[in-house]
Amino acid sequence: MIFCFGELLLRMSPVLGGTWIDTNTIPVYVGGAELNAATALANWQLPVRYGTALPDNYLSQEIIEYIRSKNIETGAIHFSGNRIGSYYLPQGADLKNAGVIYDRAYSAFWELQPGAIDWDKALEGCTWFHFSAISPALNENVAAVCKEALEAAAKKGLTISVDLNYRAKLWQYGKQPTEVMPELIAYCDVVMGNLWAAEKLGGIQSPLDDSIGIANETFIEAANTSVAAFKQQYPRAKQFAYTFRLEKDYWAYYNDGQAVATSQVYNIEKIVDKVGSGDCFMGGLIYGITHHNTANEIVDFAASAAVGKLSEIGDASRQTIEQVRARYKR
Repeated sequence: MIFCFGELLLRMSPVLGGTWIDTNTIPVYVGGAELNAATALANWQLPVRYGTALPDNYLSQEIIEYIRSKNIETGAIHFSGNRIGSYYLPQGADLKNAGVIYDRAYSAFWELQPGAIDWDKALEGCTWFHFSAISPALNENVAAVCKEALEAAAKKGLTISVDLNYRAKLWQYGKQPTEVMPELIAYCDVVMGNLWAAEKLGGIQSPLDDSIGIANETFIEAANTSVAAFKQQYPRAKQFAYTFRLEKDYWAYYNDGQAVATSQVYNIEKIVDKVGSGDCFMGGLIYGITHHNTANEIVDFAASAAVGKLSEIGDASRQTIEQVRARYKR
C-alpha cells in the first residue's frame, strides 16, 4: 500500500479576457500534487491510500466519493477546519507561471497541528510514504506535521519519496526552504526534482546556472554531479530522478547508484494542460521502482507518463499502462 500525503486543492481554471465573467463559468478540477500521483498509481492498479485534511461538510463528502471512485483508499483523511484550499490558474498556464493565485491560507490542511494525526494508525499496512515540498512550504506547523509523518514512516521501515517541487509564492512565512527541507529530505530514499530544485530546496548547488543553449550531454554530466553531492549530504537517499522540460523538449534522468539511464527526448508540439505532469512522472517513478524494473524501464515509463499528461485536461492522468508503454520504445 502506497500512502500519499498532502493538501487536496480545488483548481479554478478561468478563460481570461472576460470570458469567465460573460459565461458565469470557471472549470473546477480536484487535485493537489500528492493526490495527482495517487490517482495515477491507482489507475495503474497499485493499492493507494491518500491522507489530507478537509472540513467535515457536504463538499468534502462529494470530493471523497470522487476520490474513492478512483480506487483510492480515503480512511486516513483527517476532518478539521472550515476551508478547502484552492488556487486560480488561467487555462494553458503553468504553476511556475506568475499567473497562479493561491487561496490556501487557513484551509483545513494549512491549519493542521502536530499531534492531530495518529500516524501509526494512518500508515498501518503501508510500505511506501510519499509527500512533496509543497506541504512544508505552507507554514511551520505543517512542516512539523510532515516531520511527524516521516519519523513514523521511517520507524515502520517504509520507503519514503519526495517530490522537490519548488513554488516560490508559497514560501512566505519567514523561513527559507533550505532552513526547512534538509531535515525532511534526510528521511527520503527516493528523490525527484531537477538541478535547480535540488539547489533551492536541498542546498545542493547546481553545476549549471541556466538551461538555455545547453546540450543534453552537459545536463547529464551536471545531473551526475548533483546526485553525487546529494548522496554525500543525504546518505539515506538511494534513487534520484531529474526531469528536463526545455522549451518544446522533454526528457528525464534516473540514477539508482548502480545504473544511470535517460529517457528518449520528446518533442512537445501541443500542450493541452500543464498541471500535473510532474505529479504523473512521480507516479510513474514509484510504479517502476515498486515493480523492480530496470533503470531504463523506470525512466522510460515515468517520462512517457508525464508527456502523456500534457495532452490531458485536468489535474490527474487517466492513462492506462498500455498507453504509457506504447509511447516509448527501446
